[in-house]
Amino acid sequence: MHVYDRRFGVQGAPDTLIDDATADDYRLLQRRTGTQRTVVVQPRVHGTDNSVTLAAIRALGAAHTRGVAVVRPDVSDAELERLHAGGIRGIRFTLYTPTHATTDFAMVEPLAHRVHALGWHVQLHWSAAQLVEHAALLERLPGTVVLDHLARLPQPAPQAHPAFGLVCRLLDRGRTWIKLSGAYLDSTLGAEGRYADTTALAQTWVRRAPERLVWGSDWPHPTERHQVPDDAQLFDLLGDWVPDDATRHRVLVENPARLYDFL
Repeated sequence: MHVYDRRFGVQGAPDTLIDDATADDYRLLQRRTGTQRTVVVQPRVHGTDNSVTLAAIRALGAAHTRGVAVVRPDVSDAELERLHAGGIRGIRFTLYTPTHATTDFAMVEPLAHRVHALGWHVQLHWSAAQLVEHAALLERLPGTVVLDHLARLPQPAPQAHPAFGLVCRLLDRGRTWIKLSGAYLDSTLGAEGRYADTTALAQTWVRRAPERLVWGSDWPHPTERHQVPDDAQLFDLLGDWVPDDATRHRVLVENPARLYDFL
């Protein structure tokens, strides 16, 4: 999930901020879904001012909250250590669109090496075409790589896209994870069709790597400003994606404990 807070620095147009999306607002959603742990992912509008994410980790409880930061190559070792102490366990590259992008593809590999030393992962929100274009880079990256939002394979034939084979190869190597989230991003059926066209792809990932999947709400759904999804419907969708109780427990409890260093 993401936190937006006007008390902190903003990069790009201020109108991309989302109101009613603070850590306090998120607590209300947690009461609805019953989740206890939280992973706060730095949103692009706050740039590299990760203080908004660190503050959210403290507000939601450092014992059961972790964060994913956004940094650039000029970040100091001391700053990385400070972020680690504050609960950060990964960095994100949101490059699926260049609008207000804080980072670029040239930054991925050098930063991946630096955070690998801390035991962090690299989270990528890239389009399927970008995954294919940068396949050689992906295969060189050290450590753990997390692909956002079902790996963003386009509907209606995600397994026909060249990125599908690439992602399968990366999964088979044992260091790539996929986030089961963002059903609305590539679904052609939408909420009215219960995002049913995403189920086959999600279940494919479940069969291939059940031990390297995590779920995310993507609250407050920054890409969906005009029609905000129903969070309860998205959570219920996980039951279709992962119908087996034991596997769903892995996705919701055991896997994130490993990936995000929950003790």
